Amino acid sequence: LADEIVAGGGAIITEFPVGTFAAPQNFPIRNRIISGLSVGVLVIEGAEYSGTRITARCALEQNREVFAVPGNVTNKQAWGPNTLIKQGAKLTATWEDVWEDLPTDVRLTVEDSRAARRQDESNSGQTASLFEATPRGRQQFSPLEKRVLTVIRPDEAIQIDELIDKVEQHMSPSEVFAVLFELELVGTIRQLPGRNYVRSF
Repeated sequence: LADEIVAGGGAIITEFPVGTFAAPQNFPIRNRIISGLSVGVLVIEGAEYSGTRITARCALEQNREVFAVPGNVTNKQAWGPNTLIKQGAKLTATWEDVWEDLPTDVRLTVEDSRAARRQDESNSGQTASLFEATPRGRQQFSPLEKRVLTVIRPDEAIQIDELIDKVEQHMSPSEVFAVLFELELVGTIRQLPGRNYVRSF
């Protein structure tokens, strides 16, 4: 995996010698690096004693933005985001909630990148099908994304509560929010007034 990351233009960043065993006691140190490299941290789920809680705390100490998706209070994995919201993290329901808080230079960079990608796709005559390419260049949707997309139609909006009801046997509400956030971010779906969603294609 590390070789693939580097080959793809990425980088391996660590405070430990290469080859160090992935010991649990090293995870908080890794999480501090993750939050430090980020503009902000979005917490989807996290139990009371979890690495997610540590990452969020590190982000706060580093003056990073902290966002959280609210969850069902009966779900122990919702403890993290719900507590963070009580402590002042931004309640996040859609990608716009994150987008509007990004620094101007970051938003401009993302917008320029997406505009260039759309232009390249237009010039090459490419079209995106439901389970092939997406606006961000990913080749496939995840299983959870596919499940959500099967109930979101391009010709008829679906309200968030109805959507959650239709997939509740397979996904938690927080997972639905996370998937909607991701699909909106890449332009696969659109949110309409009243928390209604439609597919963009």
